[in-house]
Amino acid sequence: MAKAVAKKKKAKSSKKTAALKIQPLRWLRRWVLRGALAVAAVFFALILLYSVVNPPITHTIWAEQRRLGEVDRMWVPLKEMAPVLARSVVAAEDAQFCRHWGFDARAIQAAIEAGGSRGGSTISQQVVKNVFLWQGRSWPRKVLETLLTPVVEIVWSKRRILEVYLNVAEMDEGVFGAEAAARKYFGVGPDQLSARQAALIAAVLPNPKERSARKPSNFVQRRARRIQDGAATIRADGRADCFED
Repeated sequence: MAKAVAKKKKAKSSKKTAALKIQPLRWLRRWVLRGALAVAAVFFALILLYSVVNPPITHTIWAEQRRLGEVDRMWVPLKEMAPVLARSVVAAEDAQFCRHWGFDARAIQAAIEAGGSRGGSTISQQVVKNVFLWQGRSWPRKVLETLLTPVVEIVWSKRRILEVYLNVAEMDEGVFGAEAAARKYFGVGPDQLSARQAALIAAVLPNPKERSARKPSNFVQRRARRIQDGAATIRADGRADCFED
């Protein structure tokens, strides 16, 4: 009888010990889940907000401002930019922009085959990276970018995505957006850019610190010619319809 009672007590003690071990894990999982939901809610709120409100700053702009002391930028609506600039940037960075939902499978495959020497990011992905995240190739950033891009595509119009991109992309060292780039490179507003000038600005992307539209290298000039042809092509075949009036 005494042995049976001892066994029951031992069993109860073991169960209690196991429960004490499990509870912290449950508590941790619960708070991790709550934290993830809170982060998701913040991102979603910002995505909704920036669908109608212009992002005041990005991590890249902030970092460059700290490094250089000041940056050159001024927000300009897409309707106040030369349409050929929008077409040129799309032709240069994401020719299938109007036909995908945030990811271009063919571009990703080409990037993989090139061994990472070329990028496969769409304009939508670059907007997510520039506005909501940070630069770099870390896995956490890439996972967040992959999760946020479809949400941005659902909430924002293609026109809005391109407008934001053309205002936050770095187009020379410390120069952000089409207005600042057009003024610095060619001394005109973004609405006055010619097809050649627009193609040169687009040719600087995505490496503005090593390329120049004002003094283009042979590589930049060749790239600009291809972009100019590409801009005319996407206008003719309808691949610019999603962002043009």
